[in-house]
Amino acid sequence: MSDLPRKAVTRTAKLAALPLGFAGRATWGLGKRIVGESAEIVGRELQQRTADQLFKVLGELKGGAMKFGQALSVFESALPEEVAGPYRAALTKLQEAAPPMPTRTVHAVLEERLGADWRALFEEFEDKPAAAASIGQVHRAVWHDGREVAVKVQYPGAGEALLSDLGQLSRFARLLGPLIPGMDIKPLIAELKDRVSEELDYGLEAEAQQAHAEEFAGDPDVLVPAVVHQCEQVLVTEWIDGVPLAEVIADGTQEQRDRAGQLLARFLFSGPARTGLLHADPHPGNFRLLPGGPEGEDDWRLGVLDFGTVDRLPGGLPEPIGSSLRMTLDGEADAVYDMLCAEGFVKESIELDPDAVLEYLLPIIEPAQADEFTFTRGWMRSQAARIADPRSPAYQLGKRLNLPPAYLLIHRVTLSTIGVLCQLGATVRLRDELEEWLPGFVPEPDEEVEEEEATAGA
Repeated sequence: MSDLPRKAVTRTAKLAALPLGFAGRATWGLGKRIVGESAEIVGRELQQRTADQLFKVLGELKGGAMKFGQALSVFESALPEEVAGPYRAALTKLQEAAPPMPTRTVHAVLEERLGADWRALFEEFEDKPAAAASIGQVHRAVWHDGREVAVKVQYPGAGEALLSDLGQLSRFARLLGPLIPGMDIKPLIAELKDRVSEELDYGLEAEAQQAHAEEFAGDPDVLVPAVVHQCEQVLVTEWIDGVPLAEVIADGTQEQRDRAGQLLARFLFSGPARTGLLHADPHPGNFRLLPGGPEGEDDWRLGVLDFGTVDRLPGGLPEPIGSSLRMTLDGEADAVYDMLCAEGFVKESIELDPDAVLEYLLPIIEPAQADEFTFTRGWMRSQAARIADPRSPAYQLGKRLNLPPAYLLIHRVTLSTIGVLCQLGATVRLRDELEEWLPGFVPEPDEEVEEEEATAGA
């Protein structure tokens, strides 16, 4: 493949080919049926061909198209299994690799950003990329002081490509919607567009990564590689080896799955509390399992990569999340409803039955009710079906709820992390993490006294 396609007409044509390709394969499928092949066999072949084209187009375009594919990939656990199977392999590829840009382009960027003698900064530099993602690719190298490093190089024209792709994809949102039933694709694309400028700024990414690296230095459970050097379009960080989470999802032992799931949940809730930042790109390609956890070499730590997208939360996750979750578990329908109204989840013009809202929320927060919970694709599919079925009360109520802008990214990150936990099939002690890290989930001492007095008075 040559340089990242940047001309709008080229990229638009490739994206436009997706729905045309879907239609063409549907016609091919009808022809196969006419000549006598079973619907099941034809359906499987049709899904596989569609998945293959989806990966080919999104992977080649990189930019926003690939970023959209990555965002979709964490939700595949919500798909019916007969649909999820063919897409799973194709979308998972987007989490780990994409066709690389030519070596000459990589060298040109490094020369422009690091200087003509850029090779003097490295003892070794591998031209073949170790990973390729949506806006840049990573090369393994040895820094001049002997440290193994990851060198992330941004694709030339990545900014234009991101905005162009996401603009085009929003036009095809209705056609892409069936990939994730019950999910409104347009807001997802709009939010991805909002994050483009941040993700392109390697200076912001370096600040966020270094803040995490310093806070988690020496942590027995989580490892964040330190920043070594940063300039425009180039970011150099310490290298970490480990088992990619996508491999754990595909072939990991149950012990690995459970440990990875517990650590993912811990990082999701502890990160904002400890750094004031939320890692907002929780797809499996950004995580590794590393040996050497608190129980020794046979235990595991979680390696966390790519801090290009973060949400800044100076006080940690908003306290109303923990308070409303606790009150929902305690069955306090009126108090939960009042808080949802105060935070903007229920608009002033809308009036809902507090008991119906509680009934809507309880199945979603089931993982926080028990001491431990096993996340499965089946559970995720049941939740998606309940909320997506136009005949269900949950669907009708959900349509009347609102998601305030301040909670949009938190909501997506939480859903995405739950999607990954379901892909892992992990058994997780989620309540332990909520009690330790989520503001408002455990009542303050004076709150507990007030609750006891209210109970006594009743």
